[in-house]
Amino acid sequence: MLNHAFDASAFLKGLTSRPGVYRMLDAEGKVLYVGKARNLKRRLSSYFRKSGLAPKTRALVNQIYEIETIVTHTENEALILENNLIKALQPRYNVLLKDDKNYPYVFLSSDDFPRLGFHRGAKRVPGQYFGPYPSIGSVRQTLRLLQEVFPVRQCEDSFYRNRSRPCLQYQIKRCTAPCVGLIDKESYHQDVQHAIMFLEGRDQQVIDELAARMEKASQQLAFEQAAFYRDRIGSLRRIQERQYISGKEMDIDVLGVAVRGGVACVEVFFIRGGRNLGNKTFLPKFQGNLTPRELLSAFIPQYYFNREIPPTLVLSHQPEDMELLAEVLSEQAGKKIMLLRPTRGSKIRWVKMALTNAEINLSRRLVKRTNITQRLESLQQLLGWTNLPQRIECFDISHTGGKATVASCVVFDKEGPCNTDYRRFNIEGITPGDDYAALRQALTRRYRRLKKGEGKLPDLLVIDGGKGQLAQAVTVLREMEIEEITVLGIAKGPERKAGKETLFLAGHDTPIIVAPDSPALHLLQHLRDEAHRFAVANHRQRRIKGHKISPLETIPGLGPKRRQKLLIQLGGLREVARAGVEELVRVPGISLDLAQRIYDSFHGRE
Repeated sequence: MLNHAFDASAFLKGLTSRPGVYRMLDAEGKVLYVGKARNLKRRLSSYFRKSGLAPKTRALVNQIYEIETIVTHTENEALILENNLIKALQPRYNVLLKDDKNYPYVFLSSDDFPRLGFHRGAKRVPGQYFGPYPSIGSVRQTLRLLQEVFPVRQCEDSFYRNRSRPCLQYQIKRCTAPCVGLIDKESYHQDVQHAIMFLEGRDQQVIDELAARMEKASQQLAFEQAAFYRDRIGSLRRIQERQYISGKEMDIDVLGVAVRGGVACVEVFFIRGGRNLGNKTFLPKFQGNLTPRELLSAFIPQYYFNREIPPTLVLSHQPEDMELLAEVLSEQAGKKIMLLRPTRGSKIRWVKMALTNAEINLSRRLVKRTNITQRLESLQQLLGWTNLPQRIECFDISHTGGKATVASCVVFDKEGPCNTDYRRFNIEGITPGDDYAALRQALTRRYRRLKKGEGKLPDLLVIDGGKGQLAQAVTVLREMEIEEITVLGIAKGPERKAGKETLFLAGHDTPIIVAPDSPALHLLQHLRDEAHRFAVANHRQRRIKGHKISPLETIPGLGPKRRQKLLIQLGGLREVARAGVEELVRVPGISLDLAQRIYDSFHGRE
């Protein structure tokens, strides 16, 4: 039976669907198993099935006390990070290797007519080594594709030196037969140089040439040939992907901070020798409202005093006393310690990964039962109720210029968000842009069904808006003779900043002003933000479905020319959807901000 100390249902409820790595720990904090996943939620859910688990997996699950996750940008990053963690932690339930020779490389020999080949092990043979690659399969695929694009020989030297006539690879145009002198040394080395440029990432010329061929084939209605080039572009992009996980030889710590709803999360990633060795999550306690800068100023000295400090700390936010912190840490360590807040370059990628994990772990913290209970108790006091709210519903409206209007309804109970009870309403038959009419229609449809017994009525109905929206909700409930629901409006402040909201309670003339650090206000903010997120997601889905448009057409700033360039360069919509920000930004005309928007449109911000 599963360890009762681990609540699998609560853990899975707040888990992300992004790619990443997970660590399973026992009650003593020892790592039992490290794994990777394309979809963390789906993969980890498979461990807690009621049946069908292998005996070894059941034994592992029975010992789980806690599961830690690290979200990565792509599945390839997760694979390399998993490899690093397994070596560093030596988990009992993982397959362990005794050496570090399992990273595969592409090898280019130093012969007069060099050969490309697979290599794994000590680098004793003279030549160039490209990698490491995440798997043996990826190297084999790379070599196959390189052979199609660059006809450089891949045969063993013993085979090459004993040829009297060209082999089959020459017949199918995947080799230029240097073994029998059918190509001169200079021409051969041009192909070799192109292969090197591609393996080193200087591959834009190759991609552009294939893209031009694809367009030409398409214009000539040779769609099968165009599809061939499209698939080749996608494959070349895949094998050429640059990872965030491996980099130059360096020792740094990366700190990402997220603060929301009176709760904070600090993620510290440990980079040693250019490899990501994992992270540690901190949930510091504090009173009042703190900015990420203020939190870092307090966290850094507490964490790094009296411990070994790497030469560089890379920060997501700049503390006001950053120079002083660097000076004090340098004195303590007896060496120069640098504190950096990068705005561009390779280190910004590490910061984004740390921030993503901080935001996701913060969201998981916000929906934990103990935290929800505390907030419900605060809301109970605010409303003057004798009992805790058992069920809360919140509505929001989303549209673009009045088109494809969608209303969302999210539901919270004593355990937090009830995702299965969320509902969306496609709004029809109203004047475009009339949010009041949209809200009336959604509320009427929702509570007509609930009154018929198709679900539970809430104790509290929260409306994203002020007195106008509140009046619409009160009118709908009065017309339907529903009296047992309390209605509350939450209006953004004049600067639309979190913490400066005004609350309007039905039946009360005076608005309610709540302290920014009130747990009740944090709960209402969470409800409102979740309703907004759900409404926007469904609005986007409706636009795509209703107009039969590409998901790319809904992304602000991505016009027809850039969409075409994106599809051509990456080899189709599927490749665009699986690409990371690093791959997207390499397409001409795609800025870093736009690449991030494209990535978020397919993966979402959590």
